[in-house]
Amino acid sequence: MPDALAADHRAAFAADVRDGLARAQKAIPSRWLYDAHGSALFEQITQLPEYYPTRTETAILRQMAGTIAAQVGRGATLVEYGAGASVKTRILLDALDGLAAYVPIDVSAAFLHETARGLRTDYPALAVEPVVADFLAPIALPAALHGTGPRLGFFPGSTIGNLSDAEIVAFLGRARADLGPGAQFILGADLKKSPAILIPAYDDATGVTAAFNLNLLTRINRELAGSFDVSAFRHEARWNDDASRIEMHLVSTADQTARVGDGLFAFPAGETIHTENSRKFTIDGDLAEDCAHAGWTIEDRWTDAASLFAVLLLRAG
Repeated sequence: MPDALAADHRAAFAADVRDGLARAQKAIPSRWLYDAHGSALFEQITQLPEYYPTRTETAILRQMAGTIAAQVGRGATLVEYGAGASVKTRILLDALDGLAAYVPIDVSAAFLHETARGLRTDYPALAVEPVVADFLAPIALPAALHGTGPRLGFFPGSTIGNLSDAEIVAFLGRARADLGPGAQFILGADLKKSPAILIPAYDDATGVTAAFNLNLLTRINRELAGSFDVSAFRHEARWNDDASRIEMHLVSTADQTARVGDGLFAFPAGETIHTENSRKFTIDGDLAEDCAHAGWTIEDRWTDAASLFAVLLLRAG
């Protein structure tokens, strides 16, 4: 990451941590969970038996890849927001006809460039143009891609559920502007279901999700001169029925204080830092409404037999 970008990135991280820890309900945006180690831990989470979203969405994409490719057409540029190293991207890379370029966008520079190197090796004829950026902010696509064929956005997983309605509308609206008129967008969305399925998916028996959540404190200590005693916090996943979401929290197990830079923050025993939301949707309710407000229509949809997860194909209006 260039020095100026790295400095801006650290300043944004510091501001979010300071502001979040000063709130009555302490909270830090979930995007900061994904440094290189956090991203690697999340990839481990996607392989856990309790974590159904990845395997379910992957199965849908494999089953419908040919249909998606036919609806997208030849020569598209694939732009993935919040890119990972999962097989879901490769399903599309293999299926899309005459793909012109792949543009992965992610805030974790090291993880992103490592993924890009692997894809260039496996797809030597494909232009892979990674962009280090926060997908919640305006993004400038590589100039070399202007004037190419159809644009296809890709936002898999349940990441859309990390966002509020206002953030979803803003994100999808910016993506529509990024991709241009007539663009299409493949969106993964987790559907409403029993908390008996949801809670274990976000608090696995082997503790990988706990390590993922606690890594945020380790990152603060390393990058922001923090003094958190990571062992004095525990991971907790909660179901918020009113908001239809899973919440991840870091719970203080003792009365303690922690320094972040020049700031000192008190944590009574039992107080939490709210680190992530994962909303669960109804397709024709809140999700369709948010898409419409951002200028997209739902062109097609596919779900698994148990209706755990949905893959949507949107078109810019």
